[in-house]
Amino acid sequence: MSENVGSDGLGKVTSRRGFLAGGAAVATLALAGCSVETAPTQASAAPPTTPDGRPRATTRAAPLSPEAARYGIEPISYGQLPDGRFEVPAQPMSLIPETHHRQVIPYGGPHRPGTIIVDNRARHLFLVLPEGHALRYGVGVGREGLAFRGTGTIYRKAHWPTWTPTENMIRREPELKRFAGGYPGGLTNPLGARALYLMSGGRDRGFRIHGTPEWRSIGNYASSECIRMIQHDVIDLYERVPTGTRVIVV
Repeated sequence: MSENVGSDGLGKVTSRRGFLAGGAAVATLALAGCSVETAPTQASAAPPTTPDGRPRATTRAAPLSPEAARYGIEPISYGQLPDGRFEVPAQPMSLIPETHHRQVIPYGGPHRPGTIIVDNRARHLFLVLPEGHALRYGVGVGREGLAFRGTGTIYRKAHWPTWTPTENMIRREPELKRFAGGYPGGLTNPLGARALYLMSGGRDRGFRIHGTPEWRSIGNYASSECIRMIQHDVIDLYERVPTGTRVIVV
């Protein structure tokens, strides 16, 4: 039996197959790397519009829950963000459903504070906080047939990382061979502003939690295997978790 996590519509993490009770151990990740695929396969909620019917894009995020102040989590800005050699573009949060905006929610599961839990079905990543809460982020996950489940440990963290396609990815998409020597870090790099590299079964199997320049993929089944985050969110998560952090993907 594998663990699973979801939301009851009120923001509380609930059990589907023994998540709150602990459940059985999760299988080792069977992974083959991240893809540059960007086209989402699931429609998002209708965005707000201008009087003439056009989408209205603003960087304003959904208000944080009152519990956020307990953990020193301040109101979130998704405007332009200087970051070393680059400036992260503003993110149009009004075009991303609020359920995929960063938020502190109640958590009643068995995992220790500092654990990361990724729910593929809900397209959420949870960072377990002390005192019965979790910090929830919206993510993009692997397309049907490519999504994975299992456990891993963050063994490396990188700013503006180089992206290199795996052999499996090149077999699926031969045109990626031109990047076999590495795609330098930058605003168009598929790994975005930060990457968290996972070890599973004693080796790196190509699984990453990373940023993405494609904000439209958040909340969707869009990538090959990896977990994508809004640039501002992956920067936030990067600062909160050390190497050695346990990650559970369900």
